[in-house]
Amino acid sequence: MKIAGFTIVRNAVLNDYPVVEAIESILPVVDEMVVSIGDGDDGTEELIRSIDSPKLRIVHSVWDPALRQGGQVLAVETNKAFQQISPDADWAFYIQADEVVPEQYHAAIRAAAERHLADKRVEGLLFKYLHFYGTFDYVGDSRRWYGHEVRIIRNDKAITSYKDAQGFRRNGEKLRVQPADGFVYHYGWVKNPEQMLRKMKHINQFWHGDKPAEEQPLATADVFNFDDFDSLEKFTGQHPRVMQRRIARLNWHVDIDVTQKRFSLKNKLLYWIEKTTGKRLFEFKNYQLL
Repeated sequence: MKIAGFTIVRNAVLNDYPVVEAIESILPVVDEMVVSIGDGDDGTEELIRSIDSPKLRIVHSVWDPALRQGGQVLAVETNKAFQQISPDADWAFYIQADEVVPEQYHAAIRAAAERHLADKRVEGLLFKYLHFYGTFDYVGDSRRWYGHEVRIIRNDKAITSYKDAQGFRRNGEKLRVQPADGFVYHYGWVKNPEQMLRKMKHINQFWHGDKPAEEQPLATADVFNFDDFDSLEKFTGQHPRVMQRRIARLNWHVDIDVTQKRFSLKNKLLYWIEKTTGKRLFEFKNYQLL
């Protein structure tokens, strides 16, 4: 069995993406790692080349600014990177530049890929998610944060990235999947307030690229205010080993009162049901669980 990893990244230094940690977090699981670097001049390629692994293979791409609306350029670039993996790979492991897989799940993930290798009905493997917010101490615990997503797919080029590259579809249909028995930790919302503002202004170009700069979200903000949440809880677990150096460099403080809940009446009821029963009712699922 061969698993190929792949990711896309652009302006990683400018936006302080934990892309090195993301790549290193799946290197023990994959047999090769394709990194598609978008056009830029902030030192992203040098950052990626600092990863000492013979599995690493860098390719280059030019992002089309005409595809910024709705984040579709992210899906296009993801598809281009997927095309670059070796044709003899059985599975493709996609990791985004702000996602990290904890090391304690590596063996279970490979075992799940091996277990479902011969069953061609299984088109992908599904991961559970934790979304960190503000600092490394808080995670989102409401339905605002997606709880699962597909990150390992068959090396089948009929499978393509969906919408803004959150998940995948095959010929437009949801993938049939089985659990990967692993978590992805999403750190995209953990940055100092100034860096977070720069990142959000940059990302907004992918969704609001048709608007003048002064009309885009956060155009007049000086720093990012971490108060745009409905519900958070304290994280009591362990962060992946590859994140420890980054966590040690933490140089800002965000004090969040997790007792604050900002729900509509409907979402308050759905939150209570989920916390009581463990079931998330009416959740959108970008996959079909076999």
